[in-house]
Amino acid sequence: MQEDNFKVTPWEVTGKVDYEKLIQQFGTQKISESIMKDISKVSRDRMHVMLRRNIFFSHRDLDLILKDYREGRGFFLYTGRAPSMGMHIGHLVPFLFTKWLQDVFDVNVYIEITDDEKFMRNQEYTLKQTSEWAHQNILDIIAVGFNPDKTFIFKDTEYIRNMYPLVASIAKRLNFSQVKATFGLDVSSNIGILFYPAIQIVPTMFEKARCLIPAAIDQDPYWRLQRDLAESLGYHKAAEIHSKFLPPLASSDGKMSSSVPESAVYLSDPPKTVEKKIMKYAFSGGQATTELQRKLGADLNVDVPYQWLYYIFEEDDEEMKRITSEYSSGKMLTGEIKKILAQKVNELLEEHRKRRDMSEKMYSKFLYEGKLAKQMWEKIHS
Repeated sequence: MQEDNFKVTPWEVTGKVDYEKLIQQFGTQKISESIMKDISKVSRDRMHVMLRRNIFFSHRDLDLILKDYREGRGFFLYTGRAPSMGMHIGHLVPFLFTKWLQDVFDVNVYIEITDDEKFMRNQEYTLKQTSEWAHQNILDIIAVGFNPDKTFIFKDTEYIRNMYPLVASIAKRLNFSQVKATFGLDVSSNIGILFYPAIQIVPTMFEKARCLIPAAIDQDPYWRLQRDLAESLGYHKAAEIHSKFLPPLASSDGKMSSSVPESAVYLSDPPKTVEKKIMKYAFSGGQATTELQRKLGADLNVDVPYQWLYYIFEEDDEEMKRITSEYSSGKMLTGEIKKILAQKVNELLEEHRKRRDMSEKMYSKFLYEGKLAKQMWEKIHS
């Protein structure tokens, strides 16, 4: 989708995103109070911060997922990642939420690593590069803390032999016009990218139960195609729960990018680098002088440190209310909120690095040797 002031596609997000317009244009639904109450009951009132604060804000068929769960039919989770040279904080968001869903509902999780798509969409990359990045990214994903017996992480270039019968069945039902219109492809697009949507759709059919996909809303076009053809193959239409974009450091517009180092905090950044990036680059909604800040307060709608805290880094609702009140009124200064954020980010990254140090030992279990992984390697999809 592209409006005059913003653009949202699976590969590019620019401008100040209007999420109300996205809901209308994509034809999704807001997460209702009724759905929130149902999830709250299952989670025993331990709602994830990104649900409580409307960061995960839109859905398709989430009500049917909850109905299937209540009635004992169950469901499964699917998300994924196009590997890059390094993962940043924004990349972590869907995995943290997916892990929470797995813990609450005790369900299987399938994580697709699209090393093939990354290679095909970038002329300068080699398959060797994307494979190496995939390995490193998987270590970061494992560090999130998924259940190794109920999680299967797979690289497309490795697992394609098991997926291909179903890939072929899906590809036969997609025509050039559908894919071209959905993704804005043209005559210069390579045929790999034209074919790729059939591959990304396959994990939604790894089980006969309904699939729930937690992801940023820019990935919705893939699942619209899936929903058009799933029932003809004997599977459910995929359900989705969509998140907003964690803004880049340097602007409240768009989303974080690995290709712009100053816009992102990487999971590998040491504490001093994190602090320097936040203090130097994080876009402030505070006033130009201390005097004006005390008088007018900050514009929270454009203040990136505040938004990062609100999205994920300050989970305590009462503390968040205090920060909101004091920063918007001018009692708190920009430097203060940046220091709070730097401390919170470094705390999260310190814990992540500790878990990541153990990820290499767990690698084979998630990809090949765990209970779910073994089942998937023994299963041929036809």
